[in-house]
Amino acid sequence: QVQLVESGGASVQPGGSLRLSCVASGFSLDNYSVGWLRQSTETVREGRACISGDNRRSYKDSVSGRFIISRDKSKNAVYLQMNDLKPEDTGVYYCATPRGPDCPYSYYGGIVYTHGTDSWGKGTLVTVSS
Repeated sequence: QVQLVESGGASVQPGGSLRLSCVASGFSLDNYSVGWLRQSTETVREGRACISGDNRRSYKDSVSGRFIISRDKSKNAVYLQMNDLKPEDTGVYYCATPRGPDCPYSYYGGIVYTHGTDSWGKGTLVTVSS
């Protein structure tokens, strides 16, 4: 069974840090791009960061310098280190892969509709509040 599972979401104060994890089962992420996106509306998710199959990283301007995306092939996992968190970072975060090697612009600079062909996890909630 093909599955992506996110974890690591929590409630933190502004300025805090979190590390989100995305672990795949049923298929290998090795040569696939993987992105982290935040829920915007019921069917729309906004790209935040993406790592390509050859480990090139791309970020939305608003998170560049604060978020770091990485992968561990031995664990079939991709991570999002979130630093200097702001209240506007609050939301449900999903990992996704288009099952191709290149990062679509939508994965880090645009939006993705959930009814497309991408593979999604079930999300993890990040709340940034004082």
